[in-house]
Amino acid sequence: MLDARLRNILRELMAEQSPVSSTFLANVNNVTSRTTREDVKRLNQFISSHGAMIESVMGKGYLLKVKNDNEYKKFLNNYFTHELPDKEKVPRSPEQRITYIMNRLLLAEDYLKLESLADEIFISKSTIQNDIKEVRKILEKYHLTLDSRPNYGMKVQGNELNRRFCMAEYIFDRNEPITEVNLDGISPSTLEMIMEIILAEITANQITLSDIAIKNLAIHILIAYKRINNGYYIKMVNQDLLEIYEQPEYEVATLIVNKIEEAFSVSFPETETAYIAMHLLGTKMMLQPRGVRENVMDPNIISLVNVALAKVEEKLQLGIQDDQELIMALYLHLKPAINRFKYGMNIRNPMLEDIKRNYPLAFEAGVIAGLVIEEKTNAEIDENEVGYLALHIGSAIERRNLKNGPKRCLIVCASGLGTSQLIYYKLKSKFGQNLDIVGTTEYYQLHQYNLQNIDFIVSSIPIPEKLPIQVIEVNAILGDQDISRIEKLVSEDNQMVDAYIDEQMTFIQQEMHTKEAVLSFMAEQLDSMNLVEEGFLDAVLEREEIAPTSFGNLVAIPHPIIPKTEKTFVAICTLEKPITWMNKQVQFVCMLCVKKDSQEDLQAMYKWLEKVIDSRSIVQQLVKAKTFDELREILLFNER
Repeated sequence: MLDARLRNILRELMAEQSPVSSTFLANVNNVTSRTTREDVKRLNQFISSHGAMIESVMGKGYLLKVKNDNEYKKFLNNYFTHELPDKEKVPRSPEQRITYIMNRLLLAEDYLKLESLADEIFISKSTIQNDIKEVRKILEKYHLTLDSRPNYGMKVQGNELNRRFCMAEYIFDRNEPITEVNLDGISPSTLEMIMEIILAEITANQITLSDIAIKNLAIHILIAYKRINNGYYIKMVNQDLLEIYEQPEYEVATLIVNKIEEAFSVSFPETETAYIAMHLLGTKMMLQPRGVRENVMDPNIISLVNVALAKVEEKLQLGIQDDQELIMALYLHLKPAINRFKYGMNIRNPMLEDIKRNYPLAFEAGVIAGLVIEEKTNAEIDENEVGYLALHIGSAIERRNLKNGPKRCLIVCASGLGTSQLIYYKLKSKFGQNLDIVGTTEYYQLHQYNLQNIDFIVSSIPIPEKLPIQVIEVNAILGDQDISRIEKLVSEDNQMVDAYIDEQMTFIQQEMHTKEAVLSFMAEQLDSMNLVEEGFLDAVLEREEIAPTSFGNLVAIPHPIIPKTEKTFVAICTLEKPITWMNKQVQFVCMLCVKKDSQEDLQAMYKWLEKVIDSRSIVQQLVKAKTFDELREILLFNER
């Protein structure tokens, strides 16, 4: 059995992902460094047969390494059962710890002591104090507070409705089947019966819900059932209740409640029935009947969709503003969503992380649309809602790409018709139907063309001014290298990485420990080069508040909420070690800056960023790069 000193050392090592000094461990146990070294040896001998070991890092201290996760968890359960309530898995990452703490606080009937929570998950007091700061931020989003009382501990305080919204988000695993959730006093058979009641009533009353919406509704009913049993009830203002009573969904909610009361011998007050009706109103899928005309649709919502898409087009130039399928999809999504906004409901989006990682351009468009909706409805749009908006927008982007057909290019030549025709026929011979050559022109007539309808220019002469599309300068007699460069654009829709990055704006292997430090450092560097306007950092932080730009796979792509630069570029910062960026680990930071009033087509740049975000091997190579040239080579090689 481990004595108290060894337990303390193990707890401190488990709380840190970097080496812990012997001096710190000695202070924790109030012993000498020599005694601590002996204690670490004993602890290492003890845990080495249980899937873990302690590594001594020269000049830095001791680092816990888990070699066999299953063996190590078994060891923790066997030796610390009395310290692990219900044999919960020990949370390892900051994200897991925060979810665990949220769970304990939301389900607690009384105050919880900070020291007890720290002991439960084997972390130091300083670590849990940092975690509690994040917990307070999360609770604030639901208008809840964390009340602290000396000698008593902490307790969540706030409106019961807001508490339940928060519980729905943090007590249930998004990816876990509802029949496998672990909630005190709730059996799998109870969960199954609630699901059966919901399905029977929505089917009988011809209400269409998605699978996700059904699961969400079951979770909220489950929470209501548990909270009512514990004596906690929803309170609503009379005006809200009167509005809900008048809806047909209230009748369906009443039928569901009657069956639940009968099955579980529990009594639901009218406000709790209204709570269920509220969820039906906010999750019901709006299906467009055949032959429906626009004049039957709510003009206010259609106007909201059009304004949102206009703003997306203004900012990102996606060419999807008039996509009728997109307009209808957003209308059908927003119709029930307006009810969610009205009642402050949260909706789960289990695809959120995948959407952010795989469709960053669509997600950014979703953020822009969400800000417009917030402004027009006085509602608060969270990341989950943005994710659903991004799904519809992403589909429209893919549709546009399919319809666009071959790339369109313009030939610029100063050597006369013969040379331009030679280039023309060489390109037609090489690329055929994969390239649409819209014409040939001399440089002085270039201004007559609408370049928004052209993907790139092939020019046999230098073009001095900056154009909104890429120019490929070639020889009058096209060689293999010229053809190769054009082929790259035709087949892959990639622009050269060199157009986006610059050594001056690339910072390799920086030693920083927080998101704020990284953003401040990058903003200061760009400001010193006169590349950004005043208020740049504030605009970046404001964008982070809306939805964190950490996309997983160690990548973050921060950017200002409104353009603050005179040109489009990417600033890159790699870190010596990963940092925590809103519960995700980040080591490759790509600051995206788009020039004000840009008319550029940014899809190629986002496609490049998508490729980086999606590839673990590319990111691993990038964070190990020691020089700009090395980093550039990695990007150029992977762009091919």
